[in-house]
Amino acid sequence: MTFADLEPIDRESTAGIIARRLRQAIMDGSMPPGTQLGETELAGRFNVSRGPLREAMQRLVSEGLLRSERHRGLFVIDLEPGDVRDVYTARWAIERAAVIEIMAGDREATAALLDETVAAMAMAADHNNPTALSDADLRFHEVLIGASGCKRLVRMARTLLIETRMCLTLLQTTYRRVDERVDEHNQIIKAIRRGDTPTVLKLLENHMEDAVQRLAPGTTLHP
Repeated sequence: MTFADLEPIDRESTAGIIARRLRQAIMDGSMPPGTQLGETELAGRFNVSRGPLREAMQRLVSEGLLRSERHRGLFVIDLEPGDVRDVYTARWAIERAAVIEIMAGDREATAALLDETVAAMAMAADHNNPTALSDADLRFHEVLIGASGCKRLVRMARTLLIETRMCLTLLQTTYRRVDERVDEHNQIIKAIRRGDTPTVLKLLENHMEDAVQRLAPGTTLHP
């Protein structure tokens, strides 16, 4: 068989489907940090054998979303203050690089895409839907990174954004007014439209610094 003879796989594997569902449950807080994953319970819930379930869980271990404890099993990772800082420090590096690429390209096209995500945030805030608000918040940063056109930045951000979604679930209770989150993102878009790179970067940095301090009081983005 040659490389040309390989046929595309049309359907997602069972392990892939399970992994995707577990990621979503971790992201949206259905399986909060520290949750132990029981093979028997999950195999029954998904109606699958343990083989694909174990493969799926090992994928999440390799992605850093599950941790293995000897003689105890697998657990959703805990977000300790140092972990929160690590997530946002890495995100700052990626999003800073993305902004530099964006500002050298079609800023208006990027701003228009970001407008859509902020509109979704505002709608979620109006309907008092914190889950939808966090989903739209995450989408803003996915779009920002994707607009850089750099596939490697997008790939690097994938697991970080899942961990970020976990952080956003925890952040939901720290804002006195949800429109604070909407306004922060609108200010970033305005600076992108103006072509004001230093302001975009400063706003993003402040946005992440604020999140770190809300989630891990006494911890800062930069030492």
